[in-house]
Amino acid sequence: MNVTQYFADQVWLPRGFASNLRIDVDDGRLLPGASLDIETNAVRDAAERIGRYVVPGMPNLHSHAFQRAMAGLAEHRGQVCAIIPHRENQKAAVPGRTSQQEDSFWSWREVMYAFAGRVGPDDLHAIAAQLYVEMLKAGYTQVCEFHYLHHRPDGKPYDDPAAMSLALIEAAREAGIGLTLLPTLYMTGGFDGRALSERQRRFGHDVDGYLRLVERLRTLESPTLRVGIALHSLRAVPEDAMRAVLDADVGRGGPIHIHIAEQLGEVQDCLALRNARPVEWLLDHADVDRRWCLVHATHMTDVETRRLAASGAVAGLCPTTEANLGDGVFPLKTYLDAGGVIGIGSDSHISVSPVEELRWLEYGQRLATRHRNVVASSQAPSTGEVLFAGALRGGARASAVAIGRLDAAANATDEAPRADLLVLDDASPSLAGRDVAHAIDSWIFAGNMNLVRNVMVAGNWVVRDFRHRDEERIAARYRGVVERLARAG
Repeated sequence: MNVTQYFADQVWLPRGFASNLRIDVDDGRLLPGASLDIETNAVRDAAERIGRYVVPGMPNLHSHAFQRAMAGLAEHRGQVCAIIPHRENQKAAVPGRTSQQEDSFWSWREVMYAFAGRVGPDDLHAIAAQLYVEMLKAGYTQVCEFHYLHHRPDGKPYDDPAAMSLALIEAAREAGIGLTLLPTLYMTGGFDGRALSERQRRFGHDVDGYLRLVERLRTLESPTLRVGIALHSLRAVPEDAMRAVLDADVGRGGPIHIHIAEQLGEVQDCLALRNARPVEWLLDHADVDRRWCLVHATHMTDVETRRLAASGAVAGLCPTTEANLGDGVFPLKTYLDAGGVIGIGSDSHISVSPVEELRWLEYGQRLATRHRNVVASSQAPSTGEVLFAGALRGGARASAVAIGRLDAAANATDEAPRADLLVLDDASPSLAGRDVAHAIDSWIFAGNMNLVRNVMVAGNWVVRDFRHRDEERIAARYRGVVERLARAG
């Protein structure tokens, strides 16, 4: 045993901050023991003091890494984007688009499809590595990669059918972030079972090919790599295929993710062709439980909201992307009051910040209800702490990794938590004059300075004094790739 000991003035545990704790790390994991008892003040002795405020690393439960390179390119009304040739603007009618050419999720999707058609394995590696560095610097230490960019643009597999998945695994290893890889099944272009369009062909698998990919990737699992499954959406996965994949995965215990009820158009199509709303249909036709993460779930009735909460599944919320796409506002208060579990993701990466996701999760509720501190209560009065604790809990569940909590003693009979730590910058003006009762609130709601000074993943410091260990080289490579993609347009 080669134990490294750290000491912090205040450490975030599930019930809030505890004072003067020693954190023992061995082989990338936290050791159980009295030093992490919330009732016990530890003696520092020879342990390295790492800061005043130490909190768990945040899981990012929803990411499409390649979209980081197109962030900001879909913000011109009625225009595709500069990186895509003019001929791509001459599209036929897009689902959900009016005669006035109003922009929506569906028009944004056309931009995304055109951009995705240019990205190969080396490009994806470079883009993902840059994104993962940005995530680490912001405080994310695990990312769930909802990955459907599988094949060549013409739909034919690469010489190695796992090439794009392996690019993501290598990018995560290079950056030093934990990865929950979710190879995604994508089979049809709509609820009516239409074939994939030309733009969608590289996403497609049949069930057997998809299961072979998952099995191969699972042989690569490690303490920082977990492999689950993802169904792109109900419109992209027919019912018989969904059942075949879920039956084949019985007993695996890994996470299951799905996009659902993100857009009103999706809800209307599901009602028309399946005679049920998307979340309603899924809960009626699958054993949705703690393994599941329903991403977005924006448009639900009160009955659906309470049923989802009771299932134990995680609602995967991506407030900055949902706002950017004009999706709508999740029924957060009703869901939390029913005992629902949430997590956050940066999705399309127009923002890469857990602070901004949590901030806008609350702000969306304030705008909708015209009240403040919507998620807080008399029993849990701190809005920031409620959001932070909820996202840690749900993110860890959706990632299927023992992270998001630093009380190893409470997990002595389970897998020891991975040593993922964030050290906040106690010298920042944003934390001046703050005590433990207001530290998390001030971090989330006060200003835009990054307060994440140091980041540890699996016992390794990957960010020190706000700098990633390899950010210059990774950023230079990323710039070269994105500039080449732009010239190719």
